[in-house]
This record gives sequence, C-alpha cells and structure tokens, in this order.
Amino acid sequence: MPPALNPLLVLILAPLAGALITLSLAPFNYWPAGIISCALYAYLLCTCTPRQGAWRGWLFGLGLFGSGVSWVYVSIHEFGNAGIGLAGLLTAVFCAGLAVLHLLFGWCYARWIRVLPGGMLMGFPALWVLFEWLRSWLLTGFPWLYLGYAHIDTWIAGWAPIVGVYGLSFVCALTGTCLFLAWRSRQALAIVAYSGVIALFWVGGGVLKPIQWVASATEEPLTVALYQPNIPQEHKWSRAWYPRILERFESSVSTAYGADIILWPESAIPDFYERARDFLDPIAKQAAASESTLITGIPMRDAGTRTYYNSIVALGQGQGNYHKQRLVPFGEYVPLESWLRGLIQFFDLPMSAFSSGGSEQPLLQAGAFKVAPFICYEVVYPDLVASNANNSDLLLTISNDSWFGASIGPLQHLQMAQMRALENGRYMLRGTNNGVSAIIDHRGQIQARTEQFVETTLFGKAWVMLGRTPFGSFGSLPVIAGCAIALLMMLAMYAAFWRVPDRKAT
Repeated sequence: MPPALNPLLVLILAPLAGALITLSLAPFNYWPAGIISCALYAYLLCTCTPRQGAWRGWLFGLGLFGSGVSWVYVSIHEFGNAGIGLAGLLTAVFCAGLAVLHLLFGWCYARWIRVLPGGMLMGFPALWVLFEWLRSWLLTGFPWLYLGYAHIDTWIAGWAPIVGVYGLSFVCALTGTCLFLAWRSRQALAIVAYSGVIALFWVGGGVLKPIQWVASATEEPLTVALYQPNIPQEHKWSRAWYPRILERFESSVSTAYGADIILWPESAIPDFYERARDFLDPIAKQAAASESTLITGIPMRDAGTRTYYNSIVALGQGQGNYHKQRLVPFGEYVPLESWLRGLIQFFDLPMSAFSSGGSEQPLLQAGAFKVAPFICYEVVYPDLVASNANNSDLLLTISNDSWFGASIGPLQHLQMAQMRALENGRYMLRGTNNGVSAIIDHRGQIQARTEQFVETTLFGKAWVMLGRTPFGSFGSLPVIAGCAIALLMMLAMYAAFWRVPDRKAT
C-alpha cells in the first residue's frame, strides 16, 4: 500500500492531474495525458480518508476547470466590461464552484466505493461516468471537458457509435486505474491481467472502428456554402454597424446561390426576424429561384407574450424555424435576475433575456431533406442531439464563439461537434461568426474548415446518411444505467459478504 502523501505534494499533484485532462483535449490533443490524469487521481485517492478525498478532489477539479474553462474570463472582461480584478474573481469563483463536483467525487469514492469488491478497478470509472453525467444536467448543466472527447481519432473511437462519449470516458478512466493498479502491484500476473483489460477495450475499439453503421442515402452529395462573416463582437449589436452587417451578408450570398444549403451563423442578423423581413425576403426569393435553402440564425419574438427566442429559420427552398432549448446562463438568460440585473455590465449583456424553446419542435426542411438544428451550446449535450438526429438526414449547428476570443474554448467546442457527428453517424455542418466553421463527416472527421478570425465562405459537400447507430437509437441510457447498476451490485455484495462476518461464514 502506498505511504501517506505529503500535503505539499498533494497540493501540487492534484491540480496538475486535473490540468492534464485539458492537455488531452483540443487544441493540444495529447490524448495520453487524460489517461495519466486518471492514474494519478486514483493514486491520490487510494489510501486517504473521505475528508482528504474531498480536499484532493476539489484540488483536482480546480486544476481541471481552472485550465480548461478559464476562457470565460474573456467574455466577462472584454465583452462584459468587468475590470481585470473583478473578471478574474468571477472566473475563479466559477471554476471553484465547478470543482465542488470533484470534491463530492473524491468524498464518495473514498467513503463508499474504494472499499467495495472491484471498487478500485471498476468503481472508479463507473463513478467517474456518473459524475460526468451529473454535470450534464445539474443547475442546467455544463457538459464540458469530458475525458472521452480526446479520443475522436484513437482506436477507442470505434466504441463511440455504440456507447457515446460517456462510454469513451469509461474506457479512459478504466485504462488509468488499470495502469495505477498494475504499478501498485508490481507483480507479473497482475500486470498481465490489467494489461489484458486494457487490450480488451482498445483492441475491441480498433476492431469496431471500420464498421459502417450508416450508408449514403443519395447518389450525389449536397453542396453547401458556410458563410463566416467575422463581425467583431463589440460591433455585433451596434445600430451604427447594422447597415454594414447587412451589406456584408448580401454581398456574400450572391456567390453562394445554387448551393443546396447556404448557412449563416448564430444571430447572423442582429435584429428580430419580423423587423428584418425587408432584407431577408428578397434573398429568400432569390434562393428559392436558385433551388437553394438559406438557413440562418436570427432572434425571434412572440409579440403577444413578449417572449424572445434565440432561433434558426430556413428560407428559400427550405422551411421551418427552431427555438433554442438549452440556454447559456448569463449569456442568454440571467439566473436570479431580479438580484443581478444592473450590478455590473456583464449581467446586462445584449440579448440576455431569451426564453427556451419547447422540447418537441419539428426539424427544419432543406429541399427534400430533414435537418436537425442546434444552436451553440446545445451541441455539447449528447442525448439532446441524439434525440433529434434519429429522424434527420443531416445535423447542423451554428454558433457565435466570438465571446471567447482567441482562447481554447472555440476549439474545444468544435471537437465536441465532431463527437456528435461520430455518435450519430451523420454529417454535421458547423457555421460560426469567426471560426472555426467546418464540414464534419459521419465519422467525426473534419472534411473542410475555415481559419479563425477571417471573413470567408466555405464551399463543400455533405452526404445524406441513412440508418442509425446504436447510440443514436438508445442514447447514453445503457452506459449510465450500467454504471449505476455496477455500483449498486458492488454495494450489495459488500453488505452481504464483507460487512457481516457471520453471513460470510455460513
């Protein structure tokens, strides 16, 4: 058994272990770092008390979120006009608050899971997955920095169409615990056994990877044109800039007519749809004449109820609209609004009073094809995407990642969109204001992309796919339920045979 750890070593090692996960993800893509992170985390929690586990878990979470999502500082400081000190404080509070989930993880593992039969091998990855899932819905959810996203290109990506990103996270965490347990044991038989467990999942993923779960539904691909306007965020909602924004879009679309789908980004036109009809209607008419579908992000409102939506509308050869369901706190709505409005400018950002759309909205129609739309943050929710992808021919997401400047946030966002395409076996069109806009194929691979911070139109092709992946049919439920059942079975075995000596003797 490893000796008790020096508190100073814990103070250094725990945040470092958390930060390694960020290093495994885009844009760094050093995927082994995430596995090493899990091995170190299992080591940190292997002998500690529950209280020590909570402290070490919080430090781990602080390293993870402090390195991985500190890009929120950019939107608070540069676009929320908070001073450096205040923006830094709010960012620190945000990261420290998220780290509380790892505090709970560390406490639960040290108190309940580690002592179970198989708890150090299977309990750690099962609990890890359940806490990732918890983070996807608790307090509206923040499903960011999942372990599995680092493996869009590794062997275990073959599991993604079956078990999704949570399943990949399980394999990563299990690999890390096997490495730790093999190191701790240092016995040849144990090392072979743990190596076999690792090989089972990694070789299995490699065998699964070539399988084609879906097939092309058409003889020819769709032609698409994704316009990236690169409008500075500080000018996006300026009335003085509004005519120039319209001119930019009108000029760009003239070269895109004839493409099956023309895509503009989130809130491309910074005005309500009914007030922008004089601009949009002639373009829609020309698009229809060219047999093109124009899909654009634009705010919409219900005049009767004074309800506002962050929306997508399909025009020309297409039809339908979609209202965003998963809103970004502070960016699109303000929690505790009556208390926070007016305190600082960050709590009064433009268009931060949206309402969420309903869960049962029809898909967009683009010519003869059905398109499942998602706005910005929504594409990071695996089951939200899977629930709409099943009946679609194509996936589409629009975003305005200008809020996060030249940080790593937009590149992490792109990687998550790749995973949704791979999970569901559908092409994904990703249109953004300032990059990265991309055409992603049904295997999660980027077929074409733009550079960031340039105005450009990305022309390319996208295939319509037929069929469903297993993940598309069942979503994350099998993995989440499997992890929960595994932990309950371990607890039941512990109660029946380990905690009651006389029962064990009989």
